[in-house]
Amino acid sequence: MPTVPSPLLPPSTPPLHHPRHSRAPALDDTALAVAADDLALGRWATVRTLLTDTGTDWDRRGHRLTVLAGCPGSAAWAGDWQLADPDSGDAATLLALATVRLALRGAARPGAAAAACAQAARMRPEDPTPWLGALLLARRTGTPAEREHAFRQIRARHPEHHHAHHLMAACLAEAHPDHDGCARHPAEDFAARAAARAPADSPLALLPLVVHAERYRVRAAAGLAPPDPADSGHWSTPRARHVLQSAFDWWLEWDGEDHPRGKIDLNFLAHATFHDGRMAQAATLFQRIGPHPTRAPWSYPGRDAEGAFRAARATALRHAGARSGRRAGPDR
Repeated sequence: MPTVPSPLLPPSTPPLHHPRHSRAPALDDTALAVAADDLALGRWATVRTLLTDTGTDWDRRGHRLTVLAGCPGSAAWAGDWQLADPDSGDAATLLALATVRLALRGAARPGAAAAACAQAARMRPEDPTPWLGALLLARRTGTPAEREHAFRQIRARHPEHHHAHHLMAACLAEAHPDHDGCARHPAEDFAARAAARAPADSPLALLPLVVHAERYRVRAAAGLAPPDPADSGHWSTPRARHVLQSAFDWWLEWDGEDHPRGKIDLNFLAHATFHDGRMAQAATLFQRIGPHPTRAPWSYPGRDAEGAFRAARATALRHAGARSGRRAGPDR
């Protein structure tokens, strides 16, 4: 096992939120956080510049548009932008994803959201993001065939699409909650194939670990596993430890933090190392996460995500600090 450096514990842990409001969805994308603030005030010109600058970095574009789509009034502001610039594929894509968000909350018809995604896809045929909107919608309102079609369209445009693979992993886990644990679950097969065909530096290497967390979420929600992950033993099986070790080894070699959704992977990795009792590793990961906890997987299954994150971080840092103290001796 690779050597893990002992974390340097700060005098105090960093705040989890920006002082203006929670910026957790934007993660460490400062430009996105600024654009989200402006969009909430109706200033869509900042968003237009941001998306132009994003170009064809499809993972970053997908991340930015899904965050912007969740801003208050995003559908209305995207509609204003589209009226001002009816040929803008960016405006159409933002409107599509914002309409999907409304549909998932029951505030818009799924058919209207699907139509908006199809319109954006026609305007931006090379862009996987409208199809990401279609997959988000199909996960909750569509059929397995519709989900598979949207995913295939995304992969045809960007084979390593991070968000789309996470969504399909969740869909497959949800489709088979009571699968026999003796055989590999369809979601595990999916993750293993995706990790194997991706380049060595792709964060899809962590997808098998993500699937393991999704399997716990689904099983616990169905009453097939304890509601407290600490009581489940889910992260202490030979299979779990294999995928965890593989994911941690990948992180040590490649890091992946330049990826726009890298903090999501770090949260899954910290969650797993913590629940397997690897406190030194977990403490190191919590330091790297900093003020960017994510709802998944800390909310699994139906928990207070921020509370679970804070408690796990405090425990891991305390254990790591005690271990450092024992090494240093009484005269440190």
